[in-house]
Amino acid sequence: MIKHDATYQLAALRAGTVTARELMTTTLDRINDINPGINAIVALRDRDTLLDEAERAPQGPLQGLPMAIKDLTETAGIVTSYGSPAFRDHVPAADSPMVARLRRAGAVIIGKTNTPEFGLGSHSYNPVYGVTRNPYDRTRSAGGSSGGAGAALATRMVALADGSDMMGSLRNPAGWNNVFGFRPSYGLVAGSGPGDLFLAQLSTEGPMARSIRDLELLLAIQSEHDPRHPHSSGPYRPEATGAKLRIGWLGNWGGAYTMEPGVLELCEAAVRVFEDLGHSVTALAPPFPAEALWEAWTLLRSWTIAGNLAPLLRKSPELVKPELQWEIERGLAATAADIRRASAIRSDWFRCTARMKVDILALPSAQIFAFDADWHWPQQIAGTTMDSYHRWMEIVVPASLTGLPALCVPAGFSSEGTPMGVQLIGHRGQDAAVLNLGREYEAATDWIACGPAI
Repeated sequence: MIKHDATYQLAALRAGTVTARELMTTTLDRINDINPGINAIVALRDRDTLLDEAERAPQGPLQGLPMAIKDLTETAGIVTSYGSPAFRDHVPAADSPMVARLRRAGAVIIGKTNTPEFGLGSHSYNPVYGVTRNPYDRTRSAGGSSGGAGAALATRMVALADGSDMMGSLRNPAGWNNVFGFRPSYGLVAGSGPGDLFLAQLSTEGPMARSIRDLELLLAIQSEHDPRHPHSSGPYRPEATGAKLRIGWLGNWGGAYTMEPGVLELCEAAVRVFEDLGHSVTALAPPFPAEALWEAWTLLRSWTIAGNLAPLLRKSPELVKPELQWEIERGLAATAADIRRASAIRSDWFRCTARMKVDILALPSAQIFAFDADWHWPQQIAGTTMDSYHRWMEIVVPASLTGLPALCVPAGFSSEGTPMGVQLIGHRGQDAAVLNLGREYEAATDWIACGPAI
């Protein structure tokens, strides 16, 4: 049962061929067997409590389905550590809006999925729970920051997983774990809590799954319209279309993005599948200076992070990892002129994407295959030194900077057997078109069937 996707499991629950208690038992047994070697699920709750909750789950589209929530998202009654020793014992009194939606839909929250400290860096390790390992090679990283979610999906410990994406955190771990991850258009999934609604639009929550139909199932619940958030544009609604799309392959952005050997060739071959499906694929010249995008991104990212976490640095500097301290200090040093310049670049790029004569931009989901799990981050790629802890993930910035919908689909495997993904980036608001394209690709390739040897 647990080898099937969530849609299948839920149909079996509704048909009565399996009970919620049986599904929960099988899920917890699987976690007990697999998780010690992967470390994807953390803060796992008591078995008897979960079995009881499974039987009493409220009616809804996810009734009785076990789910674990990313450990950056407030979850009532369960430790939400953000991967930080400063929050090792933090147990929220209330759910975030998204978790509340999942509970109302009938999901049974079993625990959390591992993430890097405060989600910084696309490698899921932290001083609270340790390292999440790649199911296809346990010496390698599972990616991040939704690395625990990606690894839990790949190993069939859960059938659906939430994630969040600032700098590829729904895309990098999806690619490295051979599953699907979708960053929705900004505003489709309403953000959590009060605070600024205009300046900090770099991050969003979204779904991860082993099928496109499961992505849409979860996205429809995550994107429930929230009148407290005026940017809320949900709920997501699928759209049937047979339109043939124009796909622009950007590769390594004219050489601006350094790639490990093998990544480009693998991803370009995956993109060529769309030609067999009747879509057009055109190799594009870089549409915008990569260094300008990086300048804007790093300024706005550091400034946003400083606004959120500078108090922690002032209060407990010994609990702040060096990468976070670097981000906060850069953000605090930014001037009004710096932020205005970064926002102007972001606006120019948004105008550029709106004028493009293609429907989809295609890029690899990372510049390197999954690296050694004991590293903090890769110091170089193909002999080129990485000048920051996140430069190796620069390739995800074009979608993140302007809140475009971006789907990561599996692209195949390296010569050493580790997965890679391709980003399919659409125009703002064209989420259904991107997911429809992903569904066609899924039917033509079925990489998901190539699960890890566990």
